[in-house]
Amino acid sequence: MTTVIADSVRLAMPGEAAAIAELQRRSWAAGLPTDAANQLLNSVDLDEMSTSWLEAIQRPPLAQFRVLVAVGSDRVVGFAALGPSDDPDAEPATDALIAEFTIDPVAVGKGHGSRLLNACVDTLRADGFTRATWWVRADDDVLRRFLSEAGWAFDGAHTEVAMDEEGARLKLVRLHTAIS
Repeated sequence: MTTVIADSVRLAMPGEAAAIAELQRRSWAAGLPTDAANQLLNSVDLDEMSTSWLEAIQRPPLAQFRVLVAVGSDRVVGFAALGPSDDPDAEPATDALIAEFTIDPVAVGKGHGSRLLNACVDTLRADGFTRATWWVRADDDVLRRFLSEAGWAFDGAHTEVAMDEEGARLKLVRLHTAIS
């Protein structure tokens, strides 16, 4: 008899660190501009990423830092990393940040993103935060539309990031939502 586990979201377990790292690498390859994806994929290997995710799960830098996973068909199909915002204009103990949010490209459109987003907000609210922020690529229309439909809005902040001076640059905009 096969046990079917319902699609769900929960705290990540240490044994899932490698699956999270593999999923993150696949999402970079599928979702980032080619030059940025190649630079990221060549700068850190899978073992290093797995170790970093294991540390984040087992020994988070702060008590309010969480790694959540979306599970479907008995495998990790998405993940999120969240905690207090480190933005210079953030209100301590009030503003949270969704720092990473990834759904496996083959699992998009099956409700995993909505479940994971709701779990992120519920977790942050339970930790006492009243506002959540999220840095999104300026050209990621699909994610921005998803967040806008969920009540998130651009707050005017923007930045540009790169691995190094000569590397590919990504423009980011910050979205926010009240979660109290």
